[in-house]
Amino acid sequence: MRGVVTVFGHFGEWLQGRMGEDGPVALVTLPCPALRIQAPAEAGSEPPLFGPADLRRFAQMLGIAPDFPRISRNFASGLGAGASTATLVALARAAGFRGDAETLAAACLAIEGATDPLMYPQPDRLLWASREARVLRHIPPPPPCEILGGFWGAPQRTDPSDSGFDDISDLVAQWDDPACDLPRRAALASDSARRCSARRGPACPTPDLARELGALGWLRAHTGSARGLIFAPGTVPARAADALAEAGLTGILNFRAGEA
Repeated sequence: MRGVVTVFGHFGEWLQGRMGEDGPVALVTLPCPALRIQAPAEAGSEPPLFGPADLRRFAQMLGIAPDFPRISRNFASGLGAGASTATLVALARAAGFRGDAETLAAACLAIEGATDPLMYPQPDRLLWASREARVLRHIPPPPPCEILGGFWGAPQRTDPSDSGFDDISDLVAQWDDPACDLPRRAALASDSARRCSARRGPACPTPDLARELGALGWLRAHTGSARGLIFAPGTVPARAADALAEAGLTGILNFRAGEA
C-alpha cells in the first residue's frame, strides 16, 4: 500500500515578469513548507480542482492509470500559492508516477495552461517559464531568511493567457550574481513586487508594514493574494504578526526559506 504523498505549495514569487519586452513570462518561486497538499487525504478531503476528463488526459500523458485518490489541502486556491500545480503533482505521485520532473511539468501545463515548478526538488533555484513549463536556467538560491506573511484581497486564479507583466530581465541579471546577498535580494524582490502592484494592483499595506517593522523587503504573489515580509533569520519582531493582522491580512504564517 502506498504511503501518503505530501507536496508543498509556494508563497508568491521572489521575482516574476517578462524576460525582455517580448520574452516569456518567467518567475523565481518561493517554496513554502507551511502550505501543503496530501494524497490520499488523511482526514477529510477537498473538492477536486479538475474534472474527470482533465484527470484522464493527465493520466494518459503520464502513462499511468487514472486511479487518483482524494486529497487534503490546508490552503485555498487563488492565493498565489500553487494549489493547482501542487494538487496535480500530489495526484500523479500518489497514483504511481515515478518519471522525471520535465515529463510531469509538461503534463501539468497541458491541464493548467500555466504551471509552477513544484515538481522539482529545489524550485527556487530555477528561473522558470511558467507558460512553457520550461527551465530557462539554473540560478543561485536565496540566502537563509525568514518570511512573515498573510493574504490580502480576494483570491485570483491565474489566467494562462495573461502576459501583462513588466520586464524583469534587469532584476534577474542582478539576482544571478552569486555575490548578491540577502538585503540585495530582498530589494530586488521588493522592486518586482512594486512593478507588479503598479501595473496590476491591488494596492496593499505590505510596503508600509515592511518599513514599520524593519523588514529587509517585501514580496507578493504576482497573481494571487499572498503578501510577505522578508527578514534575516531570527529578526522578526515579536509584534509583527499582530501588526499584519491589524492591517487586514489574513491567514498569517511564518516560515524559513532560502538555502539551509
